[in-house]
Amino acid sequence: MTNALSKLLETNDWLMADGATGTNLFNMGLGAGDPPEFWNESEPDKIRALYRGAVDSGSDIFLTNSFGANASRLKLHNAQHRARELSRLSAELAREIADKAGRPVVVAGSVGPTGEIMEPVGTLSHALAVEMFHETAEGLKEGGADVLWLETISAPEEYRAAAEGFKLAGMPWCGTMSFDTAGRTMMGVTSSDMVQMVASIENAPLAFGANCGTGASDILRTVLGFVAQGTEMPIIAKGNAGIPKYHDGHIHYDGTPALMADYAVLARNCGARIIGGCCGTMPEHLRAMREALETRPKGERPTLEKIVEALGPFSSDNDGTGDDVAPKRERRGRRKS
Repeated sequence: MTNALSKLLETNDWLMADGATGTNLFNMGLGAGDPPEFWNESEPDKIRALYRGAVDSGSDIFLTNSFGANASRLKLHNAQHRARELSRLSAELAREIADKAGRPVVVAGSVGPTGEIMEPVGTLSHALAVEMFHETAEGLKEGGADVLWLETISAPEEYRAAAEGFKLAGMPWCGTMSFDTAGRTMMGVTSSDMVQMVASIENAPLAFGANCGTGASDILRTVLGFVAQGTEMPIIAKGNAGIPKYHDGHIHYDGTPALMADYAVLARNCGARIIGGCCGTMPEHLRAMREALETRPKGERPTLEKIVEALGPFSSDNDGTGDDVAPKRERRGRRKS
């Protein structure tokens, strides 16, 4: 199997990933509580439009609509038997769009958490988790995904189980965790913990990093935490488009395209090589990010003060590792739009 992502990493200093899946699909009419993976079968043109929006905005990598396509999550909709099928459909549609792009574009098979807590804290066994991740991976492989993309993981046990499942499928992979609790994942993992964990995994990912979490400032502090450990593995930054706010019955993200352009350049300067957006990141954000990455020269690694000045304050005083306390300067006036 040709490793498309490794080829691009060998010839590019940075790559741009895609933006939000859920936010874009909600804007297309997906109902709250409805599994977006069902749209791979019932609304394929909308899924094609989702993928095309990322590619047309300059993404080198885009994720499939398969985040919840595992037996555990689909069981909530009596569709646990469809995990492999829905994963395959998501990748088949993605392959169509990538192959028509006219340039190398990587199809990354999105694999989200099971939604269960693993033993010994919870009831999900390692063996069952591996089985579920393997099933999803096989579906994505059959559909033509170039690489698997584990995302929004909180527990190291689940990260390791996914790595084992992906090995069974014989697929290369990347993996991100979500640092959303005072610089830690929900299960207490710090940036330094993740670097050590990734280094110890037999079936190591091609790249690792952080996605989602809180705001753009926080994810960059986490990236700096990865870099401080001296890792040579490519780092991923896939931050939210600002901070979520509830307005008129809906969640909106306050990050403008200009803010996300600044975030993308700062992420590159922090040391990330794969840069994208997560919740709230729309095609207009991606276009601004791409333009900024292509036109602004690489700068020095930013200080925490510089990050706050450009993107706004951190959500917590430190990154969970006992390092420097974060400055709390308010955002510049031009960022409040």
